[in-house]
Amino acid sequence: MIQLKEITRTLESLAPLSFQESYDNSGLQVGDLEMEVSGILITLDVTEQVLQEAEDLGFNLVVSHHPVIFDGLKSLTGRNASQRIVKQAIQKDIAIYSGHTNFDAIVGGVNSVMAHRLGLIRQKILDPMSGQLKKLVVFVPREHLEAVRLALFEAGAGHIGAYDRCSFNLEGKGTFRGLEGTDPYVGEPGQMHEESEVRVETIVPAHLTGKVVKAMVVAHPYEEVAYDLYPLENQYEQGGMGMVGELEDPMDEERFMNFVKERFGVSVIRHSALSGKPVKRVALCGGAGSFLLGKARASGADVFVTGDFKYHQFFDADGKIVVMDIGHFESEQFTRELFYDLLMKKFPKFAVRLSEIETNPIKYF
Repeated sequence: MIQLKEITRTLESLAPLSFQESYDNSGLQVGDLEMEVSGILITLDVTEQVLQEAEDLGFNLVVSHHPVIFDGLKSLTGRNASQRIVKQAIQKDIAIYSGHTNFDAIVGGVNSVMAHRLGLIRQKILDPMSGQLKKLVVFVPREHLEAVRLALFEAGAGHIGAYDRCSFNLEGKGTFRGLEGTDPYVGEPGQMHEESEVRVETIVPAHLTGKVVKAMVVAHPYEEVAYDLYPLENQYEQGGMGMVGELEDPMDEERFMNFVKERFGVSVIRHSALSGKPVKRVALCGGAGSFLLGKARASGADVFVTGDFKYHQFFDADGKIVVMDIGHFESEQFTRELFYDLLMKKFPKFAVRLSEIETNPIKYF
């Protein structure tokens, strides 16, 4: 058996909860991290029918994209759908875990799935995060330089764009004096000591800081390791909202819309006025993406594929870009396969199933 905490740890190592938007509620919704999981049912939305499906399968974990507890619960009387679902999940001893905007915000996440379905090349985050990087500076005796640097890199430090193992190294002299009760690696307690050291600077994603510092301390020979951490305002290119990329071969707008319909299985696309120009550069965002329209325009995209655009927001395209609203559910529907692939890769012999319940609340006539 696998404990729930092993599954949540796996999901959050890929999409840290710190990546979610401030309004969101990703993570464990219902359940005990110590519980043993009998099987995982994957869905976009948690409904009462999905819970029944899990129970019928003998599964006690539902992994969803959309959180069932979103605006908060003040009672569990069962007077609305969210309360009934949570109440039933507790009664049936079924855990619920949701990976929402944190999975929107990673390379390889919801928006990457959309981009791959459209065959986009040269993909990159449309609106990269800020405040998610730190600079780590540590002082290392020369003979241990390679071991400490390697430990830092293997723990996740040193990634800049498409490059890894990035660092800056500067030689100098370190001084220290061990006080009473110390056991210095070099020098003697009570005596001033000077040592040739290398100042190593590297970059660390904020969510990996603890892991990287722990690896550094283990690899470092000193009893007390001298290091500094500085917050950076640099953009974090591996995290953020939306995606932008290019088609290998440009298409005219109507052909592209038919292509989108086919790839996402939609029968209708709400769109702003067509420009009559070929589509080459494509911006996209799963779910409700109107907040990224300015970024999509600034990226030089010809079209912006997303969902949940309101009437007046279509005016903001202003002839600079073509907005194509394919629907919230439709843009995120393949998130289920994303969770399935991630979990099966980590737990290949475990029972993981895609829900067969249609959860899209919007119907078309």
